[in-house]
Amino acid sequence: MGSDPIVVGRISGVHGVRGWVKLFSETDPRDRILQYEPLLMERNGQWQSVTLEDGRPQGKGVVAKFAGMDDRDVAATYVGCQLAIRPEQLEPLPEGEYYWADLVGLGVETVGGISLGRVENLIQTGANDVLVVRGDRERLIPYLRGQVIHEIDLDAGRMRVDWDPDF
Repeated sequence: MGSDPIVVGRISGVHGVRGWVKLFSETDPRDRILQYEPLLMERNGQWQSVTLEDGRPQGKGVVAKFAGMDDRDVAATYVGCQLAIRPEQLEPLPEGEYYWADLVGLGVETVGGISLGRVENLIQTGANDVLVVRGDRERLIPYLRGQVIHEIDLDAGRMRVDWDPDF
């Protein structure tokens, strides 16, 4: 995983007039984003630690109040800022389970050794997660361990899949 911050969400809007903001959270469960201390915010290309004063689930999202954002106008200048954590803040996972951040950037090849490109992103579809693999073109490959995904080797930086390169 390296030492780059791992994006866990972003500020998606303002909430009320007292400096609260709406968060788009990529954590599971959604309000898990509120439990990370410190939380990092990207501002003008720089990551800085921010202090979360309060936060709670709100409808399908999460709302939060950060130190220094005391009114709606100030909060509005932060809309679009990404929120992240340091890799060491992630809890260790059981053997054979991976964070999305572990998979992004892995080389993907078929079990027959044909390179399909690199994992660019993952999409949550509800039924199963889908790998977005970019090589000679973009491929969407279902993240189904054992059926499609045969091997993940983080040390070698690669994943082997049972997938027709023509798809």
